[in-house]
Amino acid sequence: MKISKETEYGLRAMVLLAKNKKVLSIREISNIQKMPYEFLAKIFTKLEKAKLVKVKRGGNGGYCLSKPASKITTADVVAVLEENLAVVHCADCPMEGGCASQNVWEEVKESINKTMNKTTLADLIK
Repeated sequence: MKISKETEYGLRAMVLLAKNKKVLSIREISNIQKMPYEFLAKIFTKLEKAKLVKVKRGGNGGYCLSKPASKITTADVVAVLEENLAVVHCADCPMEGGCASQNVWEEVKESINKTMNKTTLADLIK
């Protein structure tokens, strides 16, 4: 499994918002985290649409978490930004259903999902 830059940046930005507990502009996040501004803006559009962040308009505007950091899991963020979390892509494989290693990959995927579902942003800023 390979996590995209979009997911990596999105999770890092969400952790920063959780840590700062205040409104930050995309420009501020971009500068602090050394991320491309335009790319980050697209990420925040997705995060806002998924209601993980909310926007505050005005001179001191920016983004903040839409709910407490303890209520947002890493799985929530990854689900918005990552298309496919499969460890191995078994769909359309001629060995699908008869592959001896398929069970191992399913266990790995379940383990990853379990970890992401129990790990909140609050856990990451401790």
